[in-house]
Amino acid sequence: MAENKDYYEVMGVPRNASEAEIKKAYRELAKKYHPDLHPGDKNAEAKFKEVNEAYEVLSDKNKRARYDQFGQAGVDPNFGGGAGGSPFTGNINIDDIFNSVFDGFDGFGGFGGSTRRAATNTPRRGSDSESSVTISFEEAAKGCVKTISYENVAACRECHGTGAKNGATRTCPQCGGTGQVRISQRTPFGVVQTSRTCDRCGGTGKVIDSPCPACGGTGHVRQRKSIEINIPAGIGDGQVLNVSGMGNAGTNGGHSGDLHVYVHVNPHPIFERRGNDIWCELPITFTQAALGAEVIVPTIDGRVEYEVHPGTQPGDIFKLRSKGIQKLGGRGRGDQYVRITVEVPRNLSQKQKDLLKEFESVGEEKNYQKRKSFFEKIKNMFGD
Repeated sequence: MAENKDYYEVMGVPRNASEAEIKKAYRELAKKYHPDLHPGDKNAEAKFKEVNEAYEVLSDKNKRARYDQFGQAGVDPNFGGGAGGSPFTGNINIDDIFNSVFDGFDGFGGFGGSTRRAATNTPRRGSDSESSVTISFEEAAKGCVKTISYENVAACRECHGTGAKNGATRTCPQCGGTGQVRISQRTPFGVVQTSRTCDRCGGTGKVIDSPCPACGGTGHVRQRKSIEINIPAGIGDGQVLNVSGMGNAGTNGGHSGDLHVYVHVNPHPIFERRGNDIWCELPITFTQAALGAEVIVPTIDGRVEYEVHPGTQPGDIFKLRSKGIQKLGGRGRGDQYVRITVEVPRNLSQKQKDLLKEFESVGEEKNYQKRKSFFEKIKNMFGD
């Protein structure tokens, strides 16, 4: 009998817990502390006994009523109440505990021949492979076809993936083809049954008398493979393309995994991508900016002509519609934005200097609105 222990605290439930709540808590705690899962752990064994003792009382309406009224004195046999024998006097199948706790959770394995546990000899999908490809800015914008090479695991052609010479296998005599063997262990709490992978067949349910010489009995070989992939227009740097069924081979007839291709886009010396738009800078001369001019603008489709308006300022931006990146999925294109930079000439000749001085002397203040506004702000700042 657990001394000075509150059975409700042991079970982790409130005093008004329902039978279903108590049963659920017990199953979870039994799973957590079962000695078969913690061989040699005295603390786990003691906790397991404590949980069993609490559940034996709280799961019985009469015992629970006496416990609620008198405490441990109402159920302790030393006080005449009698808690009865251990609930673990028969065979214990730990699978039953685990499976009842995890009802409805497909794919969670219990301990043994649970139907929820994915058997080792069932068809299993192969793992995914990875590769990478580097493309140009223009190829990313317009799409392209690339050949890539990568390593993957394929089914052996000699044995067709069986691992046996000439594909000849037989049912494992130790597990009867299930891939699992059941073990019974006697513990202080009864006989506990668990399951583990069959040592003879490794869980496949088949044994190989003559291994395939090509793959050494594994059923798989590593190979280098080359394939062509379509890279869609609008792909971005760092995006991943998924090629279905081109990954590593599955086992026991399972499907192959996928191939993940990481795309790297080389930067462009002129263009910069922002979403589906393209940005670039266009240097023009002082004269072109002041008087206006027809200039050539580069795009991913080739050169286009554009009329720069007289009085264009450094930093002005104009837009070329639908000259950007193809939207992924084919829903139109972005635009191209062009930022004007005005290049100031260096190493002027004397004649050029004289002409600029003459130009400055006849210039009118109204042509320099930004400068005028700037100096007015300075005057206001210093109160001049």
